[in-house]
Formats: sequence, C-alpha cells, structure tokens
Amino acid sequence: MVVDNLELDARAKRVKLVLMDVDGVLTDGKYFHVPNPAGGLFEVKMFDSQDGIALQWLHRYGFQTGLISGRISEATSERARSSHMTWVYMGHTDKLPLFQEILDKSGIDPQEIAYVGDDLTDCILMKRVGLAVATENAKPEVKAMAHYVTAVPGGSGALRDITEVILKAQGLWQKVLDHYEVEY
Repeated sequence: MVVDNLELDARAKRVKLVLMDVDGVLTDGKYFHVPNPAGGLFEVKMFDSQDGIALQWLHRYGFQTGLISGRISEATSERARSSHMTWVYMGHTDKLPLFQEILDKSGIDPQEIAYVGDDLTDCILMKRVGLAVATENAKPEVKAMAHYVTAVPGGSGALRDITEVILKAQGLWQKVLDHYEVEY
C-alpha cells in the first residue's frame, strides 16, 4: 500500500512521535552472545551511526521517539538512553497493549505517529498509525501494509531514511543542513 509522494508528505507532516521495533529496524536483526569476564555471556548488537544522528535530530526538533521490542537487551537499553527516547518497552511481542498505553499517557493521536517495523509482530501497530514504515528487509506482508518502504535495510540507516522524509515534510531539513553549514 505504498502511497504517492503527496500522500506521504501529508502523512509525514502530522508526525509527532516515531515508534519503532529494534531487531531488523535499528539493527540488521543479528546479535551475538560473547563471553564476559564473569564467565557468563553478554549480548552485542550493531547499531547504525546514521540512525543515531537521526534520533538526535528528532529529539532536537521536539519529536518523541520510542521502541517496542520483543527482546530485553542491555545494548538496546543503552541505545534508547543515549538517544533520548521517551518510550522504551522491551520483552513484549504483544505490542498493542503497550501502544495503547503510549496513546493514553502521551495524548498523541494515532494519526500523528510513525511506526517503523520489519516483521509480522509490527503489523498490528502499522494498521493503527498515520505513517506505517517498513524497512527494505521487511517481510513481504509487512511491506504490503506500509505507506513507505525505506531504501535501505534495518541496521543500515533505515531510521535515517524515514527521519529525512519527516523532517523535509515538516520544513525542518534546511535547519539540519544549516546547522552543519551544508550548502545544497
């Protein structure tokens, strides 16, 4: 259900909150368990630096961000903290009750939310938001529900991709360019 540029722009103009899955969106979906000094294991995930700066821009320009992930992860927790995320839920594959909690606590209308996902657990929220985004690596069923499919896979700047769409639609992209003295 990918929409044309005019509708995409209209949907992106309304966004106040960007919610996302983690594995397959902020990462490529892979994680590693490596030995720690105490004899146990800890988890390592790879996050994209362009997604990181996109999260900083969203924070700078007053957007709320958040994640709902099926897995509990210290790496994810730190990424959320360092990125100033407002909403952080881990260990939940049933995402709808958490989404409703976010709506109740934030007062934000579902049409003012962008949700970025890659797998079937994300579809239930993608049906309920104003801007449903699938990563390039998303399952076909997820892409079919999306208003926009990123040009790159999760873990490779997918969040950066949709952040640029949102900032451009809301007239903020030039501020980003000016901040870095980019002549475009």
